[in-house]
Amino acid sequence: MATQHSRSAARLMMAPAVILLLGWMLVPLTMTLFFSFKRYLPLRGDSLERGLDWVGFENYARFLSSSSFWPSVQATLVIVGGVLVVTVVLGVLLALLLDQPFWGQGIVRILVIAPFFVMPTVSALVWKNMFMDPVNGILAHLWRFFGAEPVSWLSDASVQSIILIVSWQWLPFATLILLTAVQSLDSEQLEAAEMDGAPAFARFGFIILPHLARAITIVILIQTTFLLSIFAEIFVTTGGSFGTRTLTYLIFQRVVDSQNIGLGSAGGVYAIILANIIAIFLMRIVGKNLDR
Repeated sequence: MATQHSRSAARLMMAPAVILLLGWMLVPLTMTLFFSFKRYLPLRGDSLERGLDWVGFENYARFLSSSSFWPSVQATLVIVGGVLVVTVVLGVLLALLLDQPFWGQGIVRILVIAPFFVMPTVSALVWKNMFMDPVNGILAHLWRFFGAEPVSWLSDASVQSIILIVSWQWLPFATLILLTAVQSLDSEQLEAAEMDGAPAFARFGFIILPHLARAITIVILIQTTFLLSIFAEIFVTTGGSFGTRTLTYLIFQRVVDSQNIGLGSAGGVYAIILANIIAIFLMRIVGKNLDR
Protein backbone atom coordinates (compact mmCIF):
# COMPACT_ATOMS: atom_id res chain seq x y z
CA MET A 1 0.00 0.00 0.00
CA ALA A 2 1.15 3.52 -0.78
CA THR A 3 2.55 5.48 2.13
CA GLN A 4 1.81 9.12 2.88
CA HIS A 5 5.27 10.06 1.62
CA SER A 6 4.79 8.27 -1.73
CA ARG A 7 1.35 9.83 -2.20
CA SER A 8 2.77 13.29 -1.54
CA ALA A 9 5.60 12.65 -3.99
CA ALA A 10 3.09 11.51 -6.62
CA ARG A 11 1.00 14.67 -6.16
CA LEU A 12 4.12 16.82 -6.40
CA MET A 13 5.20 15.18 -9.67
CA MET A 14 1.71 15.48 -11.15
CA ALA A 15 1.27 19.11 -10.10
CA PRO A 16 3.00 20.71 -13.15
CA ALA A 17 0.87 18.75 -15.59
CA VAL A 18 -2.33 19.49 -13.66
CA ILE A 19 -1.50 23.21 -13.45
CA LEU A 20 -0.72 23.33 -17.18
CA LEU A 21 -4.01 21.61 -18.07
CA LEU A 22 -6.00 23.87 -15.75
CA GLY A 23 -4.39 26.93 -17.31
CA TRP A 24 -5.02 25.56 -20.79
CA MET A 25 -8.74 25.27 -19.98
CA LEU A 26 -9.38 28.11 -17.56
CA VAL A 27 -7.62 30.95 -19.39
CA PRO A 28 -9.71 30.71 -22.60
CA LEU A 29 -12.88 30.14 -20.57
CA THR A 30 -12.17 33.18 -18.38
CA MET A 31 -11.47 35.35 -21.42
CA THR A 32 -14.70 34.17 -23.07
CA LEU A 33 -16.71 35.04 -19.97
CA PHE A 34 -14.97 38.42 -19.72
CA PHE A 35 -15.66 39.40 -23.33
CA SER A 36 -19.27 38.16 -23.17
CA PHE A 37 -20.10 40.98 -20.75
CA LYS A 38 -18.33 43.64 -22.84
CA ARG A 39 -19.02 45.54 -26.03
CA TYR A 40 -16.07 44.63 -28.24
CA LEU A 41 -16.25 45.74 -31.89
CA PRO A 42 -12.68 45.90 -33.28
CA LEU A 43 -13.76 47.50 -36.58
CA ARG A 44 -15.24 50.41 -34.65
CA GLY A 45 -12.06 51.06 -32.73
CA ASP A 46 -12.74 49.04 -29.57
CA SER A 47 -9.63 47.58 -27.94
CA LEU A 48 -8.41 46.35 -24.58
CA GLU A 49 -6.01 49.30 -24.36
CA ARG A 50 -8.83 51.83 -24.67
CA GLY A 51 -11.08 49.90 -22.34
CA LEU A 52 -14.27 48.07 -23.18
CA ASP A 53 -17.77 49.15 -22.21
CA TRP A 54 -19.62 46.92 -19.76
CA VAL A 55 -22.98 45.79 -21.21
CA GLY A 56 -23.97 43.13 -18.68
CA PHE A 57 -26.21 40.44 -20.15
CA GLU A 58 -27.02 42.41 -23.29
CA ASN A 59 -24.92 40.12 -25.50
CA TYR A 60 -26.62 37.05 -24.04
CA ALA A 61 -30.07 38.51 -24.64
CA ARG A 62 -29.21 39.50 -28.21
CA PHE A 63 -27.75 36.12 -29.06
CA LEU A 64 -30.68 34.24 -27.50
CA SER A 65 -33.30 36.45 -29.19
CA SER A 66 -31.63 36.10 -32.60
CA SER A 67 -33.79 34.40 -35.21
CA SER A 68 -30.85 32.13 -36.04
CA PHE A 69 -30.23 30.81 -32.52
CA TRP A 70 -32.84 28.07 -32.13
CA PRO A 71 -32.56 26.86 -35.75
CA SER A 72 -28.80 26.50 -35.19
CA VAL A 73 -29.38 24.50 -32.00
CA GLN A 74 -31.85 22.31 -33.86
CA ALA A 75 -29.41 21.79 -36.75
CA THR A 76 -26.67 20.89 -34.27
CA LEU A 77 -28.79 18.27 -32.53
CA VAL A 78 -30.07 16.81 -35.81
CA ILE A 79 -26.58 16.45 -37.27
CA VAL A 80 -25.11 15.02 -34.06
CA GLY A 81 -28.03 12.61 -33.64
CA GLY A 82 -27.86 11.50 -37.28
CA VAL A 83 -24.13 10.85 -37.12
CA LEU A 84 -24.49 8.87 -33.90
CA VAL A 85 -27.22 6.65 -35.36
CA VAL A 86 -25.24 5.95 -38.53
CA THR A 87 -21.90 5.31 -36.80
CA VAL A 88 -23.32 3.12 -34.03
CA VAL A 89 -25.49 0.96 -36.30
CA LEU A 90 -22.86 0.53 -39.03
CA GLY A 91 -20.12 0.27 -36.40
CA VAL A 92 -21.82 -2.72 -34.79
CA LEU A 93 -22.30 -4.41 -38.18
CA LEU A 94 -18.69 -3.77 -39.25
CA ALA A 95 -17.36 -4.95 -35.89
CA LEU A 96 -19.25 -8.23 -36.24
CA LEU A 97 -18.01 -8.68 -39.82
CA LEU A 98 -14.38 -7.87 -38.98
CA ASP A 99 -14.48 -10.32 -36.10
CA GLN A 100 -15.06 -13.17 -38.54
CA PRO A 101 -11.97 -14.94 -39.91
CA PHE A 102 -11.37 -14.28 -43.61
CA TRP A 103 -8.45 -13.85 -46.01
CA GLY A 104 -6.85 -10.40 -45.88
CA GLN A 105 -8.44 -9.52 -42.55
CA GLY A 106 -5.55 -7.29 -41.48
CA ILE A 107 -5.59 -5.26 -44.72
CA VAL A 108 -9.36 -4.79 -44.50
CA ARG A 109 -9.08 -3.54 -40.92
CA ILE A 110 -6.45 -1.00 -41.95
CA LEU A 111 -8.68 0.23 -44.80
CA VAL A 112 -11.62 0.57 -42.40
CA ILE A 113 -9.52 2.64 -39.99
CA ALA A 114 -8.02 4.86 -42.72
CA PRO A 115 -10.79 7.54 -42.93
CA PHE A 116 -10.22 8.48 -39.29
CA PHE A 117 -6.75 9.81 -40.16
CA VAL A 118 -7.97 12.07 -42.97
CA MET A 119 -8.23 15.74 -42.03
CA PRO A 120 -11.87 16.96 -41.86
CA THR A 121 -11.20 19.72 -44.38
CA VAL A 122 -9.63 17.32 -46.88
CA SER A 123 -12.41 14.81 -46.39
CA ALA A 124 -15.09 17.44 -46.95
CA LEU A 125 -13.37 18.69 -50.12
CA VAL A 126 -13.12 15.15 -51.51
CA TRP A 127 -16.79 14.46 -50.85
CA LYS A 128 -17.84 17.84 -52.24
CA ASN A 129 -15.85 17.73 -55.49
CA MET A 130 -15.35 14.05 -56.22
CA PHE A 131 -18.60 12.49 -55.02
CA MET A 132 -21.36 15.10 -54.59
CA ASP A 133 -20.69 17.48 -57.45
CA PRO A 134 -23.96 17.53 -59.47
CA VAL A 135 -22.09 17.71 -62.81
CA ASN A 136 -18.82 15.78 -62.56
CA GLY A 137 -19.25 13.88 -59.30
CA ILE A 138 -19.17 10.09 -59.12
CA LEU A 139 -22.70 10.01 -57.73
CA ALA A 140 -23.91 12.20 -60.61
CA HIS A 141 -22.44 9.80 -63.19
CA LEU A 142 -23.99 6.88 -61.31
CA TRP A 143 -27.40 8.56 -61.35
CA ARG A 144 -27.13 9.21 -65.11
CA PHE A 145 -26.08 5.60 -65.72
CA PHE A 146 -29.40 4.46 -64.25
CA GLY A 147 -31.32 7.12 -66.16
CA ALA A 148 -32.02 9.38 -63.19
CA GLU A 149 -31.46 13.11 -62.79
CA PRO A 150 -28.35 13.92 -60.69
CA VAL A 151 -28.99 15.32 -57.23
CA SER A 152 -27.51 18.58 -55.97
CA TRP A 153 -26.58 17.01 -52.66
CA LEU A 154 -25.24 20.04 -50.84
CA SER A 155 -28.34 22.14 -51.61
CA ASP A 156 -31.23 19.66 -51.97
CA ALA A 157 -30.08 17.25 -49.22
CA SER A 158 -27.62 19.42 -47.31
CA VAL A 159 -28.17 18.10 -43.78
CA GLN A 160 -28.10 14.49 -44.97
CA SER A 161 -24.89 15.23 -46.89
CA ILE A 162 -23.18 16.66 -43.81
CA ILE A 163 -24.29 13.64 -41.79
CA LEU A 164 -22.88 11.33 -44.46
CA ILE A 165 -19.52 13.12 -44.62
CA VAL A 166 -19.04 13.28 -40.84
CA SER A 167 -20.25 9.69 -40.37
CA TRP A 168 -17.63 8.50 -42.86
CA GLN A 169 -14.96 10.16 -40.71
CA TRP A 170 -16.18 8.83 -37.34
CA LEU A 171 -17.25 5.33 -38.38
CA PRO A 172 -13.70 3.90 -37.96
CA PHE A 173 -13.55 5.15 -34.37
CA ALA A 174 -16.87 3.51 -33.48
CA THR A 175 -15.87 0.32 -35.28
CA LEU A 176 -12.59 0.03 -33.37
CA ILE A 177 -14.22 0.46 -29.97
CA LEU A 178 -17.05 -1.95 -30.79
CA LEU A 179 -14.68 -4.49 -32.36
CA THR A 180 -12.67 -4.56 -29.14
CA ALA A 181 -15.88 -5.21 -27.20
CA VAL A 182 -16.96 -7.97 -29.60
CA GLN A 183 -13.59 -9.71 -29.25
CA SER A 184 -13.93 -9.68 -25.46
CA LEU A 185 -17.21 -11.61 -25.65
CA ASP A 186 -17.07 -15.13 -24.24
CA SER A 187 -17.45 -17.43 -27.26
CA GLU A 188 -18.75 -20.23 -25.05
CA GLN A 189 -22.00 -18.33 -24.49
CA LEU A 190 -22.60 -18.04 -28.22
CA GLU A 191 -21.70 -21.70 -28.78
CA ALA A 192 -24.07 -22.80 -26.01
CA ALA A 193 -26.90 -20.68 -27.42
CA GLU A 194 -26.27 -22.05 -30.91
CA MET A 195 -26.31 -25.62 -29.62
CA ASP A 196 -29.63 -24.91 -27.90
CA GLY A 197 -31.08 -23.89 -31.25
CA ALA A 198 -31.19 -20.12 -30.75
CA PRO A 199 -31.38 -18.31 -34.12
CA ALA A 200 -28.81 -15.69 -35.13
CA PHE A 201 -31.10 -12.73 -34.38
CA ALA A 202 -31.84 -14.09 -30.90
CA ARG A 203 -28.13 -14.55 -30.17
CA PHE A 204 -27.48 -11.00 -31.31
CA GLY A 205 -30.36 -9.48 -29.32
CA PHE A 206 -29.89 -11.35 -26.06
CA ILE A 207 -26.11 -11.95 -25.90
CA ILE A 208 -24.10 -9.72 -28.24
CA LEU A 209 -26.05 -6.46 -27.99
CA PRO A 210 -26.22 -6.40 -24.14
CA HIS A 211 -22.48 -7.10 -24.08
CA LEU A 212 -21.90 -4.10 -26.38
CA ALA A 213 -24.01 -1.72 -24.27
CA ARG A 214 -21.04 -0.24 -22.41
CA ALA A 215 -18.97 0.20 -25.55
CA ILE A 216 -21.89 1.85 -27.35
CA THR A 217 -22.44 4.35 -24.55
CA ILE A 218 -18.72 5.20 -24.52
CA VAL A 219 -18.78 5.74 -28.30
CA ILE A 220 -21.83 8.00 -27.99
CA LEU A 221 -20.28 10.01 -25.16
CA ILE A 222 -16.92 10.61 -26.86
CA GLN A 223 -18.35 11.31 -30.31
CA THR A 224 -20.97 13.70 -29.00
CA THR A 225 -18.30 15.72 -27.21
CA PHE A 226 -16.45 16.28 -30.49
CA LEU A 227 -19.46 16.48 -32.82
CA LEU A 228 -20.99 19.40 -30.93
CA SER A 229 -18.14 21.55 -32.25
CA ILE A 230 -18.38 20.41 -35.87
CA PHE A 231 -17.23 23.21 -38.15
CA ALA A 232 -14.75 22.38 -40.92
CA GLU A 233 -17.11 20.15 -42.91
CA ILE A 234 -19.83 22.80 -42.94
CA PHE A 235 -17.42 25.63 -43.74
CA VAL A 236 -15.99 23.77 -46.75
CA THR A 237 -19.23 22.38 -48.19
CA THR A 238 -22.33 24.51 -47.53
CA GLY A 239 -20.98 27.56 -45.71
CA GLY A 240 -23.80 27.28 -43.20
CA SER A 241 -26.51 27.56 -45.87
CA PHE A 242 -29.49 25.29 -46.54
CA GLY A 243 -30.21 24.60 -42.87
CA THR A 244 -26.72 23.41 -41.91
CA ARG A 245 -25.72 26.37 -39.75
CA THR A 246 -24.89 24.81 -36.40
CA LEU A 247 -24.37 26.68 -33.14
CA THR A 248 -20.59 26.60 -33.62
CA TYR A 249 -20.90 28.00 -37.13
CA LEU A 250 -23.29 30.71 -35.92
CA ILE A 251 -20.71 31.79 -33.33
CA PHE A 252 -18.08 31.89 -36.08
CA GLN A 253 -20.28 34.16 -38.17
CA ARG A 254 -20.94 36.51 -35.28
CA VAL A 255 -17.23 36.81 -34.52
CA VAL A 256 -15.72 36.88 -38.02
CA ASP A 257 -18.42 38.22 -40.29
CA SER A 258 -19.96 40.70 -37.84
CA GLN A 259 -16.71 41.38 -35.95
CA ASN A 260 -18.67 41.32 -32.70
CA ILE A 261 -16.37 39.64 -30.19
CA GLY A 262 -18.73 40.17 -27.24
CA LEU A 263 -21.72 38.65 -29.02
CA GLY A 264 -19.66 35.70 -30.22
CA SER A 265 -18.32 35.13 -26.70
CA ALA A 266 -21.86 35.02 -25.34
CA GLY A 267 -22.66 32.41 -27.98
CA GLY A 268 -19.61 30.47 -26.87
CA VAL A 269 -20.95 30.39 -23.31
CA TYR A 270 -24.28 29.08 -24.61
CA ALA A 271 -22.39 26.38 -26.51
CA ILE A 272 -20.55 25.40 -23.31
CA ILE A 273 -23.85 25.19 -21.42
CA LEU A 274 -25.41 23.03 -24.16
CA ALA A 275 -22.39 20.73 -24.23
CA ASN A 276 -22.45 20.30 -20.45
CA ILE A 277 -26.18 19.54 -20.39
CA ILE A 278 -25.73 16.81 -23.01
CA ALA A 279 -22.57 15.52 -21.30
CA ILE A 280 -24.35 15.21 -17.94
CA PHE A 281 -27.23 13.36 -19.61
CA LEU A 282 -24.85 10.98 -21.38
CA MET A 283 -22.76 10.43 -18.24
CA ARG A 284 -25.88 9.24 -16.45
CA ILE A 285 -26.46 6.73 -19.22
CA VAL A 286 -22.84 5.60 -19.09
CA GLY A 287 -23.00 5.30 -15.30
CA LYS A 288 -26.07 3.08 -15.46
CA ASN A 289 -24.46 0.78 -18.01
CA LEU A 290 -21.19 0.58 -16.04
CA ASP A 291 -23.07 -0.33 -12.86
CA ARG A 292 -24.70 -3.33 -14.47
